[in-house]
Amino acid sequence: MLRAHLVDDVRRAEAAAMARLPDGALMQRAAAGLAAAVLDLLGGGYGRRVLLLVGPGDNGGDALWAGARLAGRGARVEALLLADRVHREGLAALRAAGGRATRDLGEVDASPDVVVDGIVGIGGRPGLRPEAVAALEHVAGTPVVAVDVPSGVDVDTGRLDGPHVRADVTVTFGTHKVAHLADPASLASGAVHLVDLGLDPRELGTPAVEALQPDDVRRLLPRPGQVAHKYTRGVVGVRAGSGTYPGAALLAVSGAASGLAGMVRYVGPEHVADTVRTLHPEVVGAGRVQAWVVGPGGGDDAGGMLRDARADGVPVVVDADALRHVDGTLPGCVLTPHAGELAGMLDVPREDVEAAPLEHARDAADRWRCVVLLKGHHTLVADPDGRVRVTTTGVPWLATAGAGDVLAGLIGALLAAGLEPYDAASVGSWLHGAAATEAADGGPLTASRVAVQIPQVVRETLADRG
Repeated sequence: MLRAHLVDDVRRAEAAAMARLPDGALMQRAAAGLAAAVLDLLGGGYGRRVLLLVGPGDNGGDALWAGARLAGRGARVEALLLADRVHREGLAALRAAGGRATRDLGEVDASPDVVVDGIVGIGGRPGLRPEAVAALEHVAGTPVVAVDVPSGVDVDTGRLDGPHVRADVTVTFGTHKVAHLADPASLASGAVHLVDLGLDPRELGTPAVEALQPDDVRRLLPRPGQVAHKYTRGVVGVRAGSGTYPGAALLAVSGAASGLAGMVRYVGPEHVADTVRTLHPEVVGAGRVQAWVVGPGGGDDAGGMLRDARADGVPVVVDADALRHVDGTLPGCVLTPHAGELAGMLDVPREDVEAAPLEHARDAADRWRCVVLLKGHHTLVADPDGRVRVTTTGVPWLATAGAGDVLAGLIGALLAAGLEPYDAASVGSWLHGAAATEAADGGPLTASRVAVQIPQVVRETLADRG
């Protein structure tokens, strides 16, 4: 599991580690990891030009000490000092290694091979001062390696409020931070590389956000037992589709019929049911289920679909048109809105949800007392108990019509197979993103191709023990 912690928790764990270690040892570990990442990006150090943007805190100290190491490897290292007071020992080490430092932007080479962002760290406020903005503009287009977090982001929420660094690589220390995983700040973080500082997980405490990794998905995936039959593996029902949107029902059924549940039932308009049965002859009609998927393409009938599904007293995946009919709490259910749908449900502007998706997903989960999956670049799965998982699989090509219908069906199958709503939503989202990545293969894809790819991703995940 990839875990991200809040700033206060990181500070506490770092203080405990520093009390156990020799003075400066933690910073030296960070600087060594940072320097190694820069060398890896550059393919070596000799003759390379490195610009350090150095602010006043330990973040700037990490950059200066790393710069000293890079200078020792033959790099031409220059530091632009953006504060009156910078880390004294780090600055001395840089100069002793042959690096130079200046406070005058006019003296700075505008075409370095890489820029190291040590402007502000996890203690910084969102936004950047004008001198930092000017420095970034001076070297625009140069690859950027951020120290711990991209300067200017809101570390604990993932919000962006004002100018900020857009990193190609972020080298973070001890644990991931929320801004690395939560949109929109995750988009500013680039590829995130974690340097182990030896922090005690007990001192870090409960993570604020998590992200499933393949081992976690493998552990959670339902598997049939030796004496399993189709009913013990779970039956998922789909109430979806209309005369206007018959394809939505077919896509939701395709996601549900990915093999993770023992049976799929479809309930909907007869002409839609005929199409479903033609393309999925294994799908049957009404009967008892362990979970329902409701809403895709339901149009004006979505409210009745949701009412009938809830009457069965089983978990319900509420998607698309059915979201407009959510009223009161829905314990045990999963809501799957995109930003626009959640904005309508919460009666806030869509821009507010997009600016702070983590906050709004948590608010929605608390309000309706159920799991809320908020679709996005990094999809969020929020539980009413406060837990949040982020989906890091997927590709931009997944933003295609019908992909959400496939996801709803897939989550429904996992619910019927016995996963708890929080696990079903997060595993389903991970598989959905992984299937899209494979199906796209670097190019465009359709929702139907995502559904077809799901069984293969499940096979690969179960087989991969590496």
